Amino acid sequence: MAGDQFIADLQKRFGDKITGHNLEAIDPWVEVSPEGLVEVCEFFKADSKLKFDMLNCITAVDYCEPDPKKAKKVDWEPHIELVYHLSSISLKHTIVIKVKLPRWKDDVEGELPEVPTVSGVWSTADWHEREVYDLSGIDFVGHPNLRRILCPEDWVGYPLRKDYEMPLEYHGIRGR
Repeated sequence: MAGDQFIADLQKRFGDKITGHNLEAIDPWVEVSPEGLVEVCEFFKADSKLKFDMLNCITAVDYCEPDPKKAKKVDWEPHIELVYHLSSISLKHTIVIKVKLPRWKDDVEGELPEVPTVSGVWSTADWHEREVYDLSGIDFVGHPNLRRILCPEDWVGYPLRKDYEMPLEYHGIRGR
């Protein structure tokens, strides 16, 4: 991947679906719109110069400052960022794909933000997406079996969200 030319080729191919990049970062990254995610991932996997055949992990980062005083000082709007770490086993290179999402769909608290599943591109996404759904509350549209994987099915809320409040009790068992 040759920096500027790589980004120019991506922007030519995908247009405004490429929303940002930093290839000089410790983990070089490309930011993609939610609508372009599957198309870009399919390209990254299939292209003979890229061959990103392994999805290492998916992480959700909650950009939310629940403390009102501290929230006034941040220079970003609250959002969720999905981070996909990819590797090419044969070509021995890596890249990160980032996708920025609202914290809540249509700004309605409790309505999960949506992004299309990439489980059809990398089968390991099945488990990674279930974990992110369970702990961070992201709806992976089209996922074949999107359900909790770590928390019980009747758990309320998403424990890795910064505004999550741990329940005092679960099924009559006191937690704190």
